[in-house]
This record gives sequence, C-alpha cells and structure tokens, in this order.
Amino acid sequence: MDIYLSYINIAIHMRSSILLLTGLIVLNFSSLAQITAPKYSNEFLAIGVGARGMAMSNVQAALVDDVTSGYWNPAGLTRMKHKYEAALMHAEYFAGIAKYDYGAVAMQVDSSSAVGLSVIRFGVDDIPDTRYLFDSDGNNNGQINYNNLRYFSSSDYAFILTYGRKIHKIKGLSLGANFKVIYRNAGDFANAWGFGLDAGAQLHRKKWLFGLMLRDVTGTFNAWTYNPDLVQDVYAKTGNAIPQNSIEVTLPRIIGGVARSFQLSKKIGLTASTDLIFTFDGQRNTVVHTSFVSIDPAVGLEANYKKIVFLRAGIGNVQQVQSFNNKTYTSVQPNFGVGIKIYKFTIDYALTNIGDVSESLYSNVFSVKFSFDSL
Repeated sequence: MDIYLSYINIAIHMRSSILLLTGLIVLNFSSLAQITAPKYSNEFLAIGVGARGMAMSNVQAALVDDVTSGYWNPAGLTRMKHKYEAALMHAEYFAGIAKYDYGAVAMQVDSSSAVGLSVIRFGVDDIPDTRYLFDSDGNNNGQINYNNLRYFSSSDYAFILTYGRKIHKIKGLSLGANFKVIYRNAGDFANAWGFGLDAGAQLHRKKWLFGLMLRDVTGTFNAWTYNPDLVQDVYAKTGNAIPQNSIEVTLPRIIGGVARSFQLSKKIGLTASTDLIFTFDGQRNTVVHTSFVSIDPAVGLEANYKKIVFLRAGIGNVQQVQSFNNKTYTSVQPNFGVGIKIYKFTIDYALTNIGDVSESLYSNVFSVKFSFDSL
C-alpha cells in the first residue's frame, strides 16, 4: 500500500510539473504570437500519417502503438509488438495536384526504450514559371513563346527523430520526445530551415488508454531566406513589396486523448477513442474558440475481426460555416477506412475528406506497414 501511495504522489507531482511547464510555454508564446507568429504555421504537419489514423480522424494520441508513433505520440514507440517496424504512405489532394508522402522506421533498443525516424513530404510539383514567356524586351511580336516556360516545385519536408521510454516506477507510463528538422522551399525563390521539439506521454490502465502530446512544445522556428533578384523586376512593375528574410514561429499545440477497448465476442473487438486538440495561434473556427485557445474535438472507432480485418471511421474538424446567402451551417469531416493484417504485413486504406461535403475533395490514402524481429 505504501508503494502504491508513493506512485500516486509521483504521478501527481509529475502531472503538476507538466501542467506548469505547459502553461508557462503557452503564455510565453501567446504573447510572442502577437508580433512574430503567423496563424497555421507548418500546418502540413497537422494532416496526419498512416491510413489507420487518418481513417479515425487523427484520433491517435492515446491509441498509437506502432512505428507511426514518431508522428502521433513518441511515447507509443514503447508499445511496438516487434523489434523492427517500417511504414510507407502515399496520398494525393486536389485531384492529384498536391502529393503527400510519408516513410518511417523504428526499432526497440531494449525492453524499455525504442527509437525511430520519420520523413514527411508535402509538395506541389511542375508549377509553371511564366516570367520568361516573352522576350526580355516584352515583345516577341505579341506572341507567347511556350518554349520559354519553366517549372518549379513548392515543397515542405519534415525529418523527425524519436525516442520513447517506459517509466517502470509508474506502471503503464511511457514518455517520449521528438527532435524535428523542417525544410520548406518555393523553387529558387525562397526556402526555410526550422527546428523544434515534441513531447508525449501515454498511460495504460487495464482497458483504458490515456495520451498527451505536446507538439512544438518549445515553439518551432523557421528561418526564411528569399532570393529577391529572381522577382525584383516583376514586383517593381506590379507595385508589390519585395519580401525580406524573416523568422516564423510555430506555437505549441496540445493534444489530449482517451481510448477504451471492448471485446464484443471471442472474435470481434471494438476500440473507441477521442482527442481534444488545443491550439494557441489565435481564434480558429472550431467548436470552442477564444482569443487565447481554440479546442477541436474528434472521435474515432475501430472494429476488428480476430485482429486480422479492421473497419474504421471517425468524425472531426467540426466548424460553423457561413454560406454565400449568409446562412450558417455545421460542417464536419467524416473519414472511413479498412485494414488487413497478414502475418507481419499490414495494408490500410482510408477515404478522407479535407473539410467539405463535395465528392471532389475526397482523397484516397494507402499505407503499408511491415513488422519483423530480425534483420
């Protein structure tokens, strides 16, 4: 009993420390946001990875237990079922205009810890550069010369190094951290390098799972560098201001999750999970929104047959939208998916929606995962 009480005291002190640290960080960067932090900074890192998580509307903070933990919650790496795991994902948005790719590997270091590496790319390729359609004197006999058409890409990259460890003093507790490097570019016109940290925790109690993810916990800083020589003439003719080198700050985001598993029969299981996403970069169009914090809830379900075949669904991104006739309606983002596990190979599919009921905005997401115990 004394040992159990000591565990409770440790947990209480740890929770208080985490809440105090989080509060100080949020207050610090909220004041900074008024000057230097744009809204929706590095938002490509909020899309999600893996068809399983995306089919459940990104509800993974408490639930994740595989190689994708490097993105969702680094503490989840400690729950991998095998020593090594690898995952790949490809998705396309806006009728294939934007490509979204993800790859990750992870391994157990020992019985208590694990490491992982994740790479994400979101980009639009083959963007026409029309600056040279006419000769430098603007003539070319009034005709457009398509032979002068050039192309460039606008891409966002993230490289995430993850470490997770079980805390044996508190049963069921795991902690983890990410160190991430961001690279963003718009052809030769501009590029940015950024660095940031994430922290996560998971706590398991029988069939209950709790998760906490502190994304960009110290703020992620992107240093933008522009090449004004490439656009100086165009900007001067159109009266636009030439952009200056700058620092962009991504403010912290807190994700808290709870999940519960049910065994409906000997062969059928069900897992229900919910996440609350707290953002501090200004008032967003979410269910709860103030000038200090916005809260976006999401729920997800996963049914399985003998843990071989999976059926998933989720709802998130609830917003109040004003139409052109000034009427307000509630918009939700539904997601669906299926998965199948064959031995140590898993393939998942998700049908996701980026925030509208139009069929043209649905995207097909495929991901694969391979688990193995020896190289």
